Formats: sequence, C-alpha cells, structure tokens
Amino acid sequence: MSDDKRISIKDWEDEDRPREKLLIKGKQVLSNAELIAILIGSGNAKESAVELAQRIMGSVDNNLAGLSRMSIVELSKFKGIGEAKAISIVAAMELGRRRREEEIREKNKITSSKDVFEIFQPNMADSPFEEFWILLLNRANKIIGKFQISQGGVSGTVADPKRIFHLALENLASGIILCHNHPSGNIKPSEQDIRLTEKINKGAKLLEINLLDHIILGDENYYSFADNAKL
Repeated sequence: MSDDKRISIKDWEDEDRPREKLLIKGKQVLSNAELIAILIGSGNAKESAVELAQRIMGSVDNNLAGLSRMSIVELSKFKGIGEAKAISIVAAMELGRRRREEEIREKNKITSSKDVFEIFQPNMADSPFEEFWILLLNRANKIIGKFQISQGGVSGTVADPKRIFHLALENLASGIILCHNHPSGNIKPSEQDIRLTEKINKGAKLLEINLLDHIILGDENYYSFADNAKL
C-alpha cells in the first residue's frame, strides 16, 4: 500500500481506535501497543500511532520489561517520538513500577521465595547493571528493612559481608535474604555467587542470624538457593 493510501486512526471504526476501544470494551482488551498509542497520541507521516507503538514494542521483543529499560534518548530515535512523547512513556513505566512496589510493601511478611522476587523485581528487573540488595526480617519473617549493598557494571558487583552484617546487627534482624540481579537474564548462579552465599551463611551462623535465601533475578524469573536446597 502506498503512503498516501495509508489509513489513519481517525478513519478507523470507533471500536477499533485505541481511545474509543478502551471506552467501549474496557482497558483490558487493548494490546500493549494500543495502550502506548494512547500515550503518544499520534504517529508519523508513514505510521499511525498504533503502528509506531508496535514497532517500538517489536524492538524489545514485545516485552514491557525491555520497554521500561529504554531511555528517553533511545525512545526519541524512533521517528515520531519526540522528547515529550518519550517522557510520557518513561513516566508511565515508572508509575507501573511504583504501583507494583506499593502492592508488595503492603504485604510486609515473607512466606516464600516468590514474595522476595516480587519485592525486588520492581527495583532490579529494569536495571542494566548488576545490583546487590538485602532484606532484613524479624523473628516473624516480617520485613524490617530493604537495603542496597552495591551496584556494579553489566557483568558483576561486589557485596561486602561486613556491611551486610553491620546492617543486620544495627537493625536487630533475625533473618537475612540476599538478592541480586543478572542483567543478562541468565539466572544460573555463578561460582562467585555460590562462594559468596556460603561465606555469608557461615558468618550468619556465628552471629546467630539466619540466612534464609539468596535470590537471583532475571527479567521475569528467578533462582532461589533455598528452593534448590543450596543453603
């Protein structure tokens, strides 16, 4: 189809336009690209807002986690996406992350490795760098605090056991859960991960603190040392 025959969103049936579709059928029926099209409002000379949004999503394998990692500069490279539209997308992704974090914070008690994944996933899933965090718990497995220990490059970071135990003792924690991400998406623990876990586990026992788990986050999945009987 030649460019001058491209059908604009304005020419679509009401129920097929993203905004009208949302009003008529509800937000849940819209695709990710259609929701993004509502955010950006318009496309470019060759693409409708939906087509442009589909191309943006295609660049990250239709993965919202990938979209949330895109910067304003990266988004602005798409023709039809200026700084203002890029900011709208980034802001929407951040609101989604904060909503997940708030929902998780309300739970407050850890009952499984999935709980830990859901607590840290909003923080680290979108990070291009490896980060190391700890979760401190009381005797009832309620959260005392969440602390970032370090942030490194794309291939690793260093976690200082002295800082971990200092925070645990300072906050009178009975339990510790370690968590770090693998930006590559590969959740298999490295030899360094295994050695660090063993080292912290030995130190925790001396201090009568329980190392309850060590979680490695990928994009949408995780590895639990506890679930795999590695503690």
